[in-house]
Amino acid sequence: MPTLLVAALYARRVLTLRDRGTPVPVWRIALFALGIVTLLVAFVSPVHALGERMFSFHMLQHVLLGDLAPLALLAGLTGPILRPALKWLHRLRFLANPLIALPLWAANLYVWHLPFLYDAAVRHDSVHALEHFCFFAGGTIMWLPVLETLPAPEWFGTGAKLGYIAVVRIVETILGNVFFWSGSVFYVVYAHQNRVFGMTALEDQGVAGAVMMIEGSIVTLVALAWLFLRMASEGELRQQLLERGLDPRTVKRAVRYGRAQELGRTR
Repeated sequence: MPTLLVAALYARRVLTLRDRGTPVPVWRIALFALGIVTLLVAFVSPVHALGERMFSFHMLQHVLLGDLAPLALLAGLTGPILRPALKWLHRLRFLANPLIALPLWAANLYVWHLPFLYDAAVRHDSVHALEHFCFFAGGTIMWLPVLETLPAPEWFGTGAKLGYIAVVRIVETILGNVFFWSGSVFYVVYAHQNRVFGMTALEDQGVAGAVMMIEGSIVTLVALAWLFLRMASEGELRQQLLERGLDPRTVKRAVRYGRAQELGRTR
């Protein structure tokens, strides 16, 4: 299974770095492990089986696969972990540009929720596999500029990231509201399924919209809180370095890319 292979490769790289005297922080390992567990829940738990019969569980599977798992996995990566693949990954650096990442993610999200594609994904395993791959890839691309596993443009600092996250959730909330408030069932494939938990197809669709919005709201609040704290910390660091007489442009760039502590030690 690809998920377990990725976990094994990550563990091997972490052990190699530890042996070389550059251990990976425990919290990053824990986040990557959480991402692997999230993928396993999406693929091999009852969530997957129920997703074949209920839109709400299919939506739960997709937020696990297309939002939470990519977030946790990317947060668990570091430059040293990725170093063997940097030559190849450098070609993908353009995806860390939010002006590219956001439209790609939004288009991917909306296109796959078109009724003819969504119904086809439930009916045909090959289309379903492609759908899952696209949701995971789209979520990875969406989070890439925020976590900067690959460097984002210099102008995309913490303040810009706050706006980016807000736009992401507006895009997602619009779609969630469509499902929640609609008076008609969008997906024929669910309208004719044997009902589970006594819900009608329309009620199931409303729950699916609620799942999308609730998950998005929780993740957004956590992300915004983290970014606000980071922005405050960056402001304090910037002021300290400027008071030491360092070049403002150098200080700005060092703080932007997380090298302020190194700059302070070289003074």
